[in-house]
Amino acid sequence: MATVMQKIKDIEDEMARTQKNKATAHHLGLLKAKLAKLRRELLAPPSKGGAGGGEGFDVTKSGDSRVGLVGFPSVGKSTLLNKLTGTFSEVASYEFTTLTCIPGVIMYKGAKIQLLDLPGIIEGAKDGKGRGRQVISTARTCNCILIVLDAIKPITHKRLIEKELEGFGIRLNKEPPNLTFRRKDKGGINFTSTVANTHLDLETVKAICSEYRMHNADISLRYDATADDLIDVIEGSRVYTPCIYVVNKIDQITLEELEILDKLPHYCPISAHLEWNLDGLLEKIWEYLDLTRVYTKPKGMNPDYEDPVILSSKKRTVEDFCNKIHKDMVKQFKYALVWGSSVKHKPQRVGKEHELEDEDVVQIIKKV
Repeated sequence: MATVMQKIKDIEDEMARTQKNKATAHHLGLLKAKLAKLRRELLAPPSKGGAGGGEGFDVTKSGDSRVGLVGFPSVGKSTLLNKLTGTFSEVASYEFTTLTCIPGVIMYKGAKIQLLDLPGIIEGAKDGKGRGRQVISTARTCNCILIVLDAIKPITHKRLIEKELEGFGIRLNKEPPNLTFRRKDKGGINFTSTVANTHLDLETVKAICSEYRMHNADISLRYDATADDLIDVIEGSRVYTPCIYVVNKIDQITLEELEILDKLPHYCPISAHLEWNLDGLLEKIWEYLDLTRVYTKPKGMNPDYEDPVILSSKKRTVEDFCNKIHKDMVKQFKYALVWGSSVKHKPQRVGKEHELEDEDVVQIIKKV
């Protein structure tokens, strides 16, 4: 492990020394590809027996969605978990109070949202320091990440945590790169682009591909992509997660400072101890999770508004709705009647490919 760490440090030092211009773009692209490969080795070390994962980190996924609290020690993650979920996570005024992963559940708008209080991250977590690796591996499984920052401690914390998470292949508030990469058996590297490229040229693309031992591939760009975007697509193990920066302890700063914080994107100022703006935070979590509530309507009865079926924004067809209720339901499916904003008529007959919107009412008609 130490040799991999040393290699990573050498490459990072060399990247810091290298000037960024057109002549060095090729060389920097190569270094970035090497760095991504070494980071992957750190994340998944060769599986030879030895110690298991950290105790308390294999938390079973429950509820409709999962939100992780990430931050440096003593920024108020445990207090926030206690206030939001009523779960007890030990709180004290010294650092590293929480040592394992503590789950809690919030019931909000009919959805069960699992909230994980992860131990404090220290600088260098992506290189395996502290409990960093387990913390960030658990963060990868979350549908939304809350980065908890202390309003008194500087915002440089934000950059450090982002760097740790990016090093582990978590991309915050980003869309997957709009480029296609297809491997083939022969024909060399074929590089096409529909826009003018300022970051990538054929030489750099070839250098990055050869680092991954890929000598035949079709690559087409639909926007001005960087070397990092190409590496992300080749690696393929990146997770794109929405993220909210929760600035805690706002009762200890001035109003002018608070107004500055309020203008920043993806921010939510709160005070967990005094319970200020926790409703605003819940509303923001709901918005970022982008969940769809669908109500069921048994034949000849009123819709059940108490217990909605929760679907994710990417999987919300009638078929996904059926699978969420019972896996055998699709076999007996004839058609569905839908009331709501996803249809023109009330009700409307739809097939299983129909996409549902938030707060639709669905009645499933089965084959006889």
